[in-house]
Amino acid sequence: MGQEINLLENYPKAKRDISSRKNLKTKEDRELARQFGKAFFDGDRKNGYGGFLYNPRFWQPVIPTFKKFYDLTSENKILDVGAAKGFMLYDFTEIIPGIEVKGIDISSYAVENAIESITTHLKVADARELPYEDNSFDLVISINTVHNLEKEDLAKALLEIQRVSKKNSFITVDAYQNEEEKELMYAWNLTAKTIMHVDEWKKFFKDVGYTGDYYWFMP
Repeated sequence: MGQEINLLENYPKAKRDISSRKNLKTKEDRELARQFGKAFFDGDRKNGYGGFLYNPRFWQPVIPTFKKFYDLTSENKILDVGAAKGFMLYDFTEIIPGIEVKGIDISSYAVENAIESITTHLKVADARELPYEDNSFDLVISINTVHNLEKEDLAKALLEIQRVSKKNSFITVDAYQNEEEKELMYAWNLTAKTIMHVDEWKKFFKDVGYTGDYYWFMP
């Protein structure tokens, strides 16, 4: 199995009003969010982002960490599974000129409203069946995406990430380490269908055969 490593350590930390979000969310809000359409990205805050707009302060501090850890150059090719509007991929191209980027997302809305220079590199596709050949990418990234699947489908997505990667992959998933964090995680969660203790995740990775790197999202 790969390393437990926080490659998002330089991602800006947001102040989250978790109790307020818990009280506002309904079953209908979650169902709407899980359609991953306009309501999720650019609708009301209770259904998702409340306006998903590009800002260099988010991913530009993070890309150098990936570049250093995976020794990325303009010769490499990367895939983002759950690329949304392509913001992270755009910053990869800004910071590592010439690097080849691809991305998929289940949301046709996100792909259609992606950063213009990245749109041609994106596809509407399912993480359970990636539309690429074996060993196509030097690095496959999936940030807060695969946990939106039920466990059986999540396992398929992890194996797909393995299949299309020559060697390296990195994912983040919703997780907790104790009962307090579990309560916060479930209060915050809007779209994830699989949330587990970090030890359960590690066992799951081992059982599935996922050998890439990983870390956790905790609100």
